[in-house]
Amino acid sequence: MAAELDFSPPEIPEPTFMENVLRYGLFFGAIFQLICVLAIILPVSKSHKTDSDSFEPKNSETVKKPKATAPQISKKAKKETKKKR
Repeated sequence: MAAELDFSPPEIPEPTFMENVLRYGLFFGAIFQLICVLAIILPVSKSHKTDSDSFEPKNSETVKKPKATAPQISKKAKKETKKKR
């Protein structure tokens, strides 16, 4: 019981450069994830109404674009039915 007890702090090696990069990268990633989750949860203010007025109103060309894709789909469907024969 009379043995000498060593109460000195253990020798901890100083972190290397890569350990520091990893540590701060993990902190940055965690903060980024928290910001992303908060952006999903918290509602965004509706002050974008003035910005939406600056956009061009929908004209007939924008309406025709979705309709132009429909014939292409039907042509593909017809080709597929011919392949089945």
